[in-house]
Amino acid sequence: MPRRPLRLATQTMLLQVVVVAIVAAAGFTIAALLLRSELEQQYLQRALAIARTTAREPGLAAKVADGRPDPGGEVQAYAERVRTATNALFVVIADRDGIRYSHTDPAQVGKRVSTDPSGPLSGQEEVAIQRGTLGPSARGKVPLYDDTGRIVGEVSVGIHVDRITDRLDELLPWAGLFAVFALAVGSGGAALLAVRLKRRTLGLEPTDLADLVREQVAVLEGVRDGVLAVDVNGRVSVCTEQAAALLDEPVPVGSPATDEVVALLDDRSPVTGELRLVGDRVIVVTRRPVERGGQDLGTVLTLRDQSDLDAIARELEATRALTDALRAQAHEHTNRLHALDGLLQLGDVPRAHAYLRELTATEAGGTVDGRVGDAYLDGLLAAKAAVASEAGVVLRLGEDTWVPGQLTAPLEVVTVLGNLVDNAIRAAAAGTRRPAQVEVSLLADGPDLHIYVADSGDGVALADPFRVGATTKQEPGRGLGLALARRTARRHGGDVRLRAPQPGTGAVFTAEIPGVLAPATPLSWEVTA
Repeated sequence: MPRRPLRLATQTMLLQVVVVAIVAAAGFTIAALLLRSELEQQYLQRALAIARTTAREPGLAAKVADGRPDPGGEVQAYAERVRTATNALFVVIADRDGIRYSHTDPAQVGKRVSTDPSGPLSGQEEVAIQRGTLGPSARGKVPLYDDTGRIVGEVSVGIHVDRITDRLDELLPWAGLFAVFALAVGSGGAALLAVRLKRRTLGLEPTDLADLVREQVAVLEGVRDGVLAVDVNGRVSVCTEQAAALLDEPVPVGSPATDEVVALLDDRSPVTGELRLVGDRVIVVTRRPVERGGQDLGTVLTLRDQSDLDAIARELEATRALTDALRAQAHEHTNRLHALDGLLQLGDVPRAHAYLRELTATEAGGTVDGRVGDAYLDGLLAAKAAVASEAGVVLRLGEDTWVPGQLTAPLEVVTVLGNLVDNAIRAAAAGTRRPAQVEVSLLADGPDLHIYVADSGDGVALADPFRVGATTKQEPGRGLGLALARRTARRHGGDVRLRAPQPGTGAVFTAEIPGVLAPATPLSWEVTA
């Protein structure tokens, strides 16, 4: 069974404890070395100061220059007094030949010194850690001058190294205590940091966090809805490919929010399923603010494309209207054939001929009996007439209607005409004037189609009825029809306008959609001889 690796919090704590321990040990070692070096320098200077003081004793130089080494002599006695008073290891006085005149061990008096005396005898002062007959010591050596300034010998004072070690042993425990305290504090801080890290990561390991991020990206990119997050500073922090596609422009992460995104974040209040018009698309927006501890961190938007459903619905509506129109035409055609068959069975041929000529004229005219001549337009108007009838509104086709060609963009025309007629029917039904009426006029100008829709309602009270969300109905999904109709017309180079928006006199909307009509097929006459 493979051994499970240590958790991140545990690894972090152990790593910090090891680092603190190494730093504490290194600091303790450096402190010990520096402290020993400082103590050595202090004891060397102390030995040098004792040697200088000893060498300045009046008459000492003359006794060394004129006298002889004597273990019981005055020089030995003076040196021992100095040694005892200063607690030094030794106080050695020697002549120019390096012969001792004093020593801690009287047996060494009269013998040559164990270290090189050339430095002090040449007029130089020396300090060093050296080993002699009494062991290692911190030594200070100075020349011994007589009254004439001539060097007659040297004075060497030594302090045992054990004195330095003893003093170091007194000071190092405090440094060690400080190192242990630092290690304890560092370990405690590492433990607290590990606990905080564990809470912040919800107990998840780095591999778990990486897998969670990958899963989140896969989920966000896998759903059809677009997800876009904006922080409190107005910068994009998350933007999926679906969201960028719905906004029709790239939105790099970390860049400032675009105008379209800012429009969706107008108030940052929670919203569910709000319809917005973004470009040519109808977007369902869900907006949620992100907070932590009462602090605003940003906003998350969920965007869903409603345009595909609207396009399918419009196509279904046009197809259904066409089917109803064809069914009505088939029924009416059957009735006409029955009437013609009855006239022929009765033998009333002149009336049958007259009836047939009337039928022919009707089909050629194309606008008689409320028919335009295009299957999509006829089907849509027939369907809207039924809707208007249910609402108590009479839908009429204007006498100046003339559309000889066929539609080449039926979905766009159905979108514009359908929304205008729907708004007119609602306005007429809600108006105070009776009878409630809606009149539709369609006029072809080459490949361009002009639409006029007038209603008997109370007029338009909105300052800008084409603005997205502009409506007098407090119902979700309202306020998109006119905006969508205008954008569809403008996409073809046309426009939708409101004429004479006077309250109480009804409203007249006009629309121009260029290039949506195919020219009518001209009649050709073939003359044969």
